[in-house]
Amino acid sequence: MQSFSPTPESIPPRSVTYELGTTTPATKIAVHLHPLNPLYFVLRAAQVFPEKLAISHPDVKDPVFYNYAVWAQRIQNLAYALIRAGIQPGDRVAVIAPNSPLIADAHQGIIAARAVICPINFRLTTPEVAYILEHSGSKLILIDHEHVHLVKGTKLPVVVCNDTGRRGDPYEEFLSAGRKFSREKGWTGLVWEPDEDANAALCYTSGTTGRPKGVITTLRGSYLAALANAYETGMTVDSVYLWVLPMFHACGWTYPWAITAAMSTQITLRAVSNPHIWNHFLHSGVTHYCGAPTVQIGIVSSPEARRVPQPIRAIIAGSAPTAQLIGDLETKGITAIHVYGLTEVKITTYGPFTICYPQPAWKKLTLPERARFLARQGRGFITAQDIRVVYQPKEGEPLDLNAPLVDVPRDGTTIGEIVMRGNITMKEYFRDPEATKRAFRGGYFNSGDLAVMYPDGYISILDRSKDIIISGGENASSLAIEQELATHPDILEVTVIARAHPKWGERPMAFVILKTECKQKWNGKDDAFAIELKKHAKQKLPGFACPEWVKIVDGLPKTSTGKIQKVQLRKIVAKL
Repeated sequence: MQSFSPTPESIPPRSVTYELGTTTPATKIAVHLHPLNPLYFVLRAAQVFPEKLAISHPDVKDPVFYNYAVWAQRIQNLAYALIRAGIQPGDRVAVIAPNSPLIADAHQGIIAARAVICPINFRLTTPEVAYILEHSGSKLILIDHEHVHLVKGTKLPVVVCNDTGRRGDPYEEFLSAGRKFSREKGWTGLVWEPDEDANAALCYTSGTTGRPKGVITTLRGSYLAALANAYETGMTVDSVYLWVLPMFHACGWTYPWAITAAMSTQITLRAVSNPHIWNHFLHSGVTHYCGAPTVQIGIVSSPEARRVPQPIRAIIAGSAPTAQLIGDLETKGITAIHVYGLTEVKITTYGPFTICYPQPAWKKLTLPERARFLARQGRGFITAQDIRVVYQPKEGEPLDLNAPLVDVPRDGTTIGEIVMRGNITMKEYFRDPEATKRAFRGGYFNSGDLAVMYPDGYISILDRSKDIIISGGENASSLAIEQELATHPDILEVTVIARAHPKWGERPMAFVILKTECKQKWNGKDDAFAIELKKHAKQKLPGFACPEWVKIVDGLPKTSTGKIQKVQLRKIVAKL
């Protein structure tokens, strides 16, 4: 750890206590209850392990390192600073920042002020950011210095962070003003939100099919989702979590609170950098990180990749990991944990809410056999209600939002739509009651993801409804095709979409990235590679599911979390 001294205002008093005030007398609260709030986790960690490293932010010009006692004081300072700035309970506070102490602070300090965090993707355009700021009704913006251009001209108060942790940084001055404003009332001068169903976060969807929707999640849901993430992935006080997943994305799948629930250490990276990632894998004791399969592929194929000195768990979501990826991770000492949630287009489940629990019998299987089981999306988290797969409404018939949902048989072949409800499902779409009503058809959230249910209760996603390829009357899952094509030894990454066909209506088209060591082999031989890949596919897939067209590419359009944007590929294919 490099030498670093926090600002004087970040040092807690010797007599610090971690009890907040309350608006309701204790005599009015049932003895067996207390409102759930994820802020509790960081306060508990500061009490139990005050000197334990909470945040490490080393790969920047001005590295910072905070233990739990100091970090808790900074969170308190932020809460008071927001209140001083006029933030009231329920107000939205926008945050635009890469993975850094600023956004980690915000996930704690904003709810400590009883406000609602609204994290915004800094990769959006200025008009998109302006729309979210207007729609959310945000009252103040916390922003990293590299992204100030996104709010140029705004009339909202803006607090800029230069990511230094040193005096003179506008954000540090904001925190210092909060400490002064507190008059050393400490945590008892702040108030616990009495309603655990109060809004905690307002996250916006990717908006790939229109204006982004705002998704409201609650304190209770955030608390329970964070506990589930910590439990299901085996996080403990000895864990070190590396921020590869953007913290702005669905509140980092609630890992800002899962980390503190486990009283773990977190390392923040401003950008996905494979050399930095591997440096931390090899030298910082990293035990957990999250990422989509495309991000994982980049990590394991990096020149720095080698076997890690300690077990690492890679939490994978976005699409199913292929056998090749699972094998590559395992050879490096990294265990793939396959989870599923709605966090890209809908952001409706706080992050993951199902996990593929490995069964003991799978250990005896070959890697390809085991990967087929691990590619399933599994069953519900410990704090979630178990998932259902139900028949979709018949096309052309009037939609009855109150009709009972009917489950598909557990035969592994009948396709239905994934629906869910319970603790870690969103509360509502912000300022859009009609969209909320449609999404909650039958008393469940309707995901739009198509899947089958197996006899053991595990589900397996086949596709989003728009990604199913209908060829000659047969339904082909682009995800299933991708799983099989990825077994070709020369392929690094592959994705498949539907392309119009004059005879069959649609046929699959594959976009392929070759492994670096195989590019020279196929240089100028795209047609020959297409022929070989089709032969490979015919050994594993029915004819209607084999790719009709194959295109070798250098890269694929991806979201901020590394998920392939098939909507962009469909636009390209539509012009062919």
